[in-house]
Amino acid sequence: MGKNFRIAAILITGLSLWFSPVPAGLSVKAWHLFAIVASTILGYILQPIPMGAIGLTSVVLCVITKTTSLPEALSGYSDSTIWLVVSAILFARGFINSGLGTRIAYTLVKGIGGSSLKLGYAMLISDLIIAPATPSNTARAGGILFPIVRSLASAFDSEPNPETRKKLGAYLTQTLYQSVVVTSMMFVTGIASNSLAVTFAKRIANVEISWFTWAFAASVPGIICLAFVPIIMHKLYPPEIQETGDAKRFAAKELEKMGPMTKKEKIVTCIFIAALVLWATSSWTNLSATIVAILAVVAMIWLGAMSYKDAAGESMAWDNLLWMGTLIGLAGLLEKFGFIKWFATLVGSSIVGVSWISALYVLAIVYIVSHYFFAGTSSHVTAMYGAFLAVAISAGAPPYYAALVLGFASVICAGLTHYAMGPSPVLFAPGYVTQAEWWRLGLIFTVFNGVIWFGIGPFWWKLIGLW
Repeated sequence: MGKNFRIAAILITGLSLWFSPVPAGLSVKAWHLFAIVASTILGYILQPIPMGAIGLTSVVLCVITKTTSLPEALSGYSDSTIWLVVSAILFARGFINSGLGTRIAYTLVKGIGGSSLKLGYAMLISDLIIAPATPSNTARAGGILFPIVRSLASAFDSEPNPETRKKLGAYLTQTLYQSVVVTSMMFVTGIASNSLAVTFAKRIANVEISWFTWAFAASVPGIICLAFVPIIMHKLYPPEIQETGDAKRFAAKELEKMGPMTKKEKIVTCIFIAALVLWATSSWTNLSATIVAILAVVAMIWLGAMSYKDAAGESMAWDNLLWMGTLIGLAGLLEKFGFIKWFATLVGSSIVGVSWISALYVLAIVYIVSHYFFAGTSSHVTAMYGAFLAVAISAGAPPYYAALVLGFASVICAGLTHYAMGPSPVLFAPGYVTQAEWWRLGLIFTVFNGVIWFGIGPFWWKLIGLW
C-alpha cells in the first residue's frame, strides 16, 4: 500500500466521520473528537509518517478546529504512565550498553545449555530476568537475545537456509519468540502496550492497576506457560540437533572475551534489583512505578552507567512519549465528552440477558482473533481495548477483573503472526522459520496460552481477591 493511498485512506475516514450526522445522544464536539481519534488510530496502523508525527498532527487538528483547547490536547503528555514507558525504555538502554543482558544470557547457556531443550530454557530464563525492566521487547528479544541465538545456531552450522535452518536455529527462534509473548504479559513493564492498557483502565473504569498487582496476577498463569513453551515447541517443531554440549563451551568463550563484570554492569545490576524491590513494595513505600523508573534512570546517569547523551538519543522513548501521550490525552477527552459512556450503552444493549462472564470472554476471543489485522500490540490496544472494556463493564463484569483479562488478551494475541509485535519481523526476517510454520505454531501457542490464562487464571485471580 503506497504512502499516498494510506494518507488518502486516513483523510477520507476522518472527513467522512466529521461530516456524518451526529448520532443521537452525542454532542457535536464529542463526535468531532471521535473523528479525529479514529483517523489518528488509522494513522497509527497505516503509518504513512512516523507515529510521533501523527500524534502531533492530531494535537494541532484538535486545537485549530476548536474541538479541544490546547491544554486539553496536551494533557496526555503529563500522564504518569507515559513517563513510566519512557523511563523504562531508557533503563533498557543501560542493560544493552553495559552488556549485562548479554552476560546473563551467556551465563545461563554456560550453566544449562547441554541440549537444544535446555538452550530453549536458557533463552527463556534470560528473557524472564530482563523483562521487568524492558518494556521494549524488541530491544530485549531483537537487540540482546536473538543475536545470541544467531551465534549459537551458527556455531552448530545451522544457518537460515532450507538445508540447515532446522538443525537448531528454527527451534531456538520460535522458542524465544513464544517465550517473549508470555514474559511480555507478565509485567506492566514487559511491553509498552501494557502501560497503555493500564492507563485506559484508569481513564475508562477508574481502575488502578499497580505494577505489583499486575505481576502477582500474571505470575501463576505466566509461570505455567513458560514451563511448557520449550517442551511443546520441542515436540511440535523439533530441532535436528538434540545434544549441544558445544554451546556451553561457546558461551564460556564469549564470557571469557567479555572478561569480569565491568563497573557499569555492577551498577546496572544494583539499580535493577533496587527497582524491582521498590516496584514490589510500592504499597508500603507509596512510591509509584513511574517515579521508581525515573529514579533508576537518574541513578544510572549520575553513577555513569549511562550518559545523558545516550538517554537523549533514545529515539524510541521520545517517539513513544509523542504518540502515546497524544492518544492517552484524546482517550481521556472521549470519556470526558461522554463518547465512551454512549458507546458502551449502545453496544451493551445488544447483549442484554447474556451473563457478564460469557460476554467478557466472547469479547476477549474476538479481541484476540482481530489481531490478525494489526501490526503491533499498541495500535491494537489503542483501537479496541477501551471500547471493549467499557462494553464488558456495561454487561456487568467486575471492572478490575475485566481490565486485567483484556489486558492479558492484548498480548496473548501477539503470538499469532510474523508481524504481531515489535520482535516479530526481527526474528522472522533471517528466514529460520517460514511464514506458514510461524502462523501454524502461533495459532497453537495462542490457543494454549488462552486456555492457561483464561482457564486456570480465573481460579488464581479469585483466590487473590481480584473478583
